[in-house]
Amino acid sequence: MRYDANRKLETRQKVLAEAARSIREQGPHQISVAEVMSAVGLTHGGFYAHFPSKDALVAAAIEEMFNDMRGRFARSTDGYSPADGMARYLDFYLSARHRDARGTGCPLPALSADLARLGPEARARYGEGVASLTQKLTTQIRSLGLEPAEPLASSILAELVGALSLSRAVADPAQSDALLAASRVILKQRLGLEGAA
Repeated sequence: MRYDANRKLETRQKVLAEAARSIREQGPHQISVAEVMSAVGLTHGGFYAHFPSKDALVAAAIEEMFNDMRGRFARSTDGYSPADGMARYLDFYLSARHRDARGTGCPLPALSADLARLGPEARARYGEGVASLTQKLTTQIRSLGLEPAEPLASSILAELVGALSLSRAVADPAQSDALLAASRVILKQRLGLEGAA
């Protein structure tokens, strides 16, 4: 019985990971339950053993995406000084690698335009994710000795998301790279991180 419960949990995780990737790449309205299930080697009928509806899958996948980003934040900052950790996170977030990783990157640029058309559960999970990332940034900024940390964190998050979104939207690779580079420089100056990491 325990094996079955573990296997069901592992299968659910695979479905969530695939749904998260698909939502990031295509948007929440474009994903197909049948395609998600097929991608993980399961039938469409098996979906309902894990989720009651597509809306529930989308909400859970949004939560999973934010879990991924919190993990990414921790990998950038844990074990480093506040300045080096914050600089490392900015370097990751505003990188060509992150820009090009639409299937695994931050959910904020991928979902922001679609949120108004999603159901209340998905919007609640998104709001919780934004609050959680803002809190992580607030703690890091406060560790740098900067106040007021929370409004600054909200502003930094907005600039990160905006810069990444714009860098993905423009057709010219040089313009895209320049947007990322300019935001990295300005944010590091704003936070007093020149020379960190």
